[in-house]
Amino acid sequence: MRTRAELALVGVTIIWGTTFVMVKSALQEISTVLFLTLRFAVAAAVLAIIYRNKLNRRGVKPSILAGGLLFAAYVFQTMGLELTTPSKSAFLTGLSIPMVPLASCLVYRVVPRMAEAAGVLVASFGMALMTLPEGSWGGFHWSMTRGDLLTIGCAVAFALHMIVIARYAPVVGFETVAVGQAATAVVLGVLSVPWLEPVRFHMTTEVAVAVVVTGLFATALAFTTLAWAQKHTTATRSALIFALEPVVAWITSYVLTGEVLSLRAQVGAGLILGGVLLVEFRPETKSKAATSAG
Repeated sequence: MRTRAELALVGVTIIWGTTFVMVKSALQEISTVLFLTLRFAVAAAVLAIIYRNKLNRRGVKPSILAGGLLFAAYVFQTMGLELTTPSKSAFLTGLSIPMVPLASCLVYRVVPRMAEAAGVLVASFGMALMTLPEGSWGGFHWSMTRGDLLTIGCAVAFALHMIVIARYAPVVGFETVAVGQAATAVVLGVLSVPWLEPVRFHMTTEVAVAVVVTGLFATALAFTTLAWAQKHTTATRSALIFALEPVVAWITSYVLTGEVLSLRAQVGAGLILGGVLLVEFRPETKSKAATSAG
C-alpha cells in the first residue's frame, strides 16, 4: 500500500506540474486570491457531494487547521512573489522539503531515517540548482527582503500542512480532512478577497477551464489523494516526492513552449530525481512507515 500511495503522490505532482502553465496564463485575467477561492469552491462542492456520508465531527478542528495552513501558504506565496524574484520564490518555497522532517522531529519526535535525510539534502540542493539564477552562488548575497520573508512563511505553512495531514488524516478519515480543508480555504478566501489585492475578473474560456480543471484535479483529487496517502507513508517521503514538481513543470513547458533548461538546471533536475530514488531504493518496513505516518 505504501508503494501505491507514493505512486499516487507522483501522480499528484504530475497534475500540479502540468497545470502550472495553465494557471499562469489564467492569472492574466483574474486576481490570484479570487482564482484560488473559486478553485477551492469547486473542490469543496464536489468533495462534499462525493463524501457526504463519510464525514465526521472529530475531523472538524484538524480540517480547519489544515485548511487555514493551506490557504495561508498560497497567500504568502502570492504576496511574496510580488516583492521578490520568481527564482527566489521557487527556491524559498522549496525549503518546505527539508522543513517537513525537521518539523516532524520537533513536533512529534519522528526522526527521519538516514536514507530519507540524505534524499532530502540531495533534492534540496537540486532545487537550488534548478531555481536560483546563474551566478547566484557568488552574486546571490542572501539578503532578506519582505517578499523573501513572506515566501519563507509560505514554506513553513506548507510544511506544517503536511505534518497536520500526516497526523490527523489516518485518525479522523481522509474524506473529512479533504472536504474540511477545502471548505475552510473557501471561507478564508471570501473574507480575504476584498482587501488582500485589487480584484480583477474577466470571464474567458481560458479562465473557466483553469478554474474547473484546477478545482477538480489539482485541488479536489490532489488533496484527497494526499490525505489518503498519509495513511500509508510519511510526511517526509511525501514532501520529497513533491520536490519533483519543478521537474514536471519544466517538462510540460518544454513540450508546450519549447523552453530549454541550462546545464546547471538539468543537473538540478537530475539531483531531485536522484534524491527521490535514493529513498525509494531504501524503503522502510511497513510497520515503521505506518508508525511514522501516524
